[in-house]
Amino acid sequence: MKRELTSNIFSLFALVSCLASAVAQAQKPIFPEYAADPSARVFHGKLYLYPSHDLAGNKNWDMFDFHVYSTEDLKKWTDHGVIFSLKDITWADKQAWAPDCIERNGKYYLYFAAEGQIGVAVSDRPTGPFKDALGKPLINRKEEGIYCIDPCIFLDDDGQAYLYFGNGHLGVVKLKNDMTTRDGPIQILKMPEYHEGIWVHKRNGIYYASYPSGRGDKTANLLEYSMAKSPLGPFDHKGVILDNRSRNVHGSITEFKGKWYLFYHVAGPSPYERLVCMEPISYNEDGTIKPMQMTK
Repeated sequence: MKRELTSNIFSLFALVSCLASAVAQAQKPIFPEYAADPSARVFHGKLYLYPSHDLAGNKNWDMFDFHVYSTEDLKKWTDHGVIFSLKDITWADKQAWAPDCIERNGKYYLYFAAEGQIGVAVSDRPTGPFKDALGKPLINRKEEGIYCIDPCIFLDDDGQAYLYFGNGHLGVVKLKNDMTTRDGPIQILKMPEYHEGIWVHKRNGIYYASYPSGRGDKTANLLEYSMAKSPLGPFDHKGVILDNRSRNVHGSITEFKGKWYLFYHVAGPSPYERLVCMEPISYNEDGTIKPMQMTK
């Protein structure tokens, strides 16, 4: 009996080791903690990542707080701990998903989803702590028929701020200079192959929208993109940037120290325990993005 038990334990250990090795060899996580939906922002020479905080042992996307990670060289990362939690608000208590952050007026504004609504919190520092700015959602549940998740805040060169969001449909609303007040109605944008997880960046006067489509064979595993000459479109679909071979993908694109990078997640031990990865991005002469493979 003892030999059989020992053999079973050894077999289980070998299986776990093989699975862990397969995960490690399939992609190159930039830090070991479980995280997803990374929003990359550069503030005063440092790069900050604002991800969803997956919990070990999760059986669903049950998340309740946010961390931020920072780096000066893309090699050494610092986890600054919890910067904001659903314990800090009164209007939601679950589904803390996919945050984003922007600096303006000497303040940092954290946009986040909770129970299908979008809130905004404010801090004097990019590492928090953040406080609920409104005491209520900025975007309410199912406004304009949109499942209100995955906020992306974009500040254009002329100072106009745009808040993009949504699953199934892509909504956008302008914000006033205080970054907590809507400036006009929500618009629904036509975005080819759009599913969720919007990210908008600008390069050489061109606006890029990147997002997971619903076309992949593993459910939203294809990160695709479109280009436009205006932040409100019309957007021209260009194709796939990356296939992360996981149940879903969600990422951000930013320039850091003269080079462009994609930050995204892959499944870890499960689709609910995800890992953040990074790839350098290359552009063609016409501004289109060169498709890429995951680093192994």
